[in-house]
Amino acid sequence: MANLKDIRLRIGSVKSTQQITRAMKMVSAAKLRKAQHNIVSLRPYAKKLLEVIADIALSKHIHHPLLSSSVDSKKELLVVLSSDRGLCGGFNSNINKFAHKIYLEKANVSDKVDLILIGRKSFDYFKARKVNCKEAVFNLAKEVSYDYAAKIAQRLMEDFSEGGYDSVKFIYNEFKSAIAQEIVCEQIFPIDLSRTSFSETGNNSRFSEELIFEPQPEFMLDGLLKQHFAIQVYRCLSESVAAEHGARMSAMENATKNAAEMIRSLTLTYNKLRQASITTELIEITSGAEALKG
Repeated sequence: MANLKDIRLRIGSVKSTQQITRAMKMVSAAKLRKAQHNIVSLRPYAKKLLEVIADIALSKHIHHPLLSSSVDSKKELLVVLSSDRGLCGGFNSNINKFAHKIYLEKANVSDKVDLILIGRKSFDYFKARKVNCKEAVFNLAKEVSYDYAAKIAQRLMEDFSEGGYDSVKFIYNEFKSAIAQEIVCEQIFPIDLSRTSFSETGNNSRFSEELIFEPQPEFMLDGLLKQHFAIQVYRCLSESVAAEHGARMSAMENATKNAAEMIRSLTLTYNKLRQASITTELIEITSGAEALKG
């Protein structure tokens, strides 16, 4: 059984850890507030942009390489988004297990499946399982910006347009709330207009076929598609970063509560041992006094 000094040192150590977890919770809460505002502002713009693209393509019957979807994709690129740091609960383990399962399923039915891993945790996970990746990107939380996302989107568009892949999919944690994230596997390239839910009348566009576009709709659509993909990549990156901060804040809050419970339990044990020690000393003193009398 531990003595009083050991328990006292343990209580001090747990209190120091509690201060760290409380500080990390506050830092994550501040970062989450900014990331949440960013993603909430971005979602309507991304949705409206895709709605305009769908309307133009459907009304003018435009065929574009980035709009044509292969029914049976044999060459796929999976982009997995995780974090570079831990201490965020099951955020990384859940996304890595899900991505690994998708990878194994695709590898059995596809001719080619490549991985781009954004985040050190996913890189370490797949490396430990001897799964090679095409590219690894780190420090996402520090570098996420529209320009950064546009560069990634441009590189992915080049790979897709050159015929290297039939589809490009992002696997990431979608931000729902500070305590909830949802793992999604979303196809970014190409756009399948039959699956969009933005047109109010199915495949019928709200734009008239007699509507005149200036510049030409093909030129306009090409520019909108490039912007759309940059926005979608930026949205996915922002969703993952916001979900990471939310998961870390929740994990640190739980850790702080657990530390408080451990301090309470250790303090109770310390007081019991201290009381037992005092009682033993009193008994010894009393016994000595009675022996002197006798």
